[in-house]
Amino acid sequence: MATNWIIDSEQSDVLLKIKHSIIAYIAGTTNKFKGNVELKDDTIENASIEFSLDINNKETKLAPLDSPLQIDDFIETETYPVINFKSTSFQKVNKNINFLKGNLTVKNITKVIELDTEFLGYNYYNGVRKASFEVKGTINRKEFGLKTNAIFQKDGIMLGQDLQIEANLEFTA
Repeated sequence: MATNWIIDSEQSDVLLKIKHSIIAYIAGTTNKFKGNVELKDDTIENASIEFSLDINNKETKLAPLDSPLQIDDFIETETYPVINFKSTSFQKVNKNINFLKGNLTVKNITKVIELDTEFLGYNYYNGVRKASFEVKGTINRKEFGLKTNAIFQKDGIMLGQDLQIEANLEFTA
């Protein structure tokens, strides 16, 4: 019998990364989530995941370079402060290979994307059983109207063409 698990917003996060000068990544995390998954014998049966990222959060870091480059420099957070994802389907290839397909909206542009999904296993936190997942994908910044791959206007910094999305999601039964 499958168990329905609900996402724990307090323990889930999303990392946005973009290659920067080949040696560093720009990263920012936020955590507003809704969703659920069904697990049966440690495999995903159904998945419905939705998240809204408030990118005005400004909880960003740049390592190892010391630079004023921020998420706003390539996503324009004042005009478009929220990134949304809502899953439309879940495809299970085998026990270890799963794909989550959905609509990603950045700067009011919505595109269908596919994210690799991996079930990491169960753990206990304060006596509560949790199921953990890792979700990864890459989008082309140009498709969402994000700043181009030309030499960046801010301090001559070059940004990569792809924006990587990594989500660490925890669910409770």
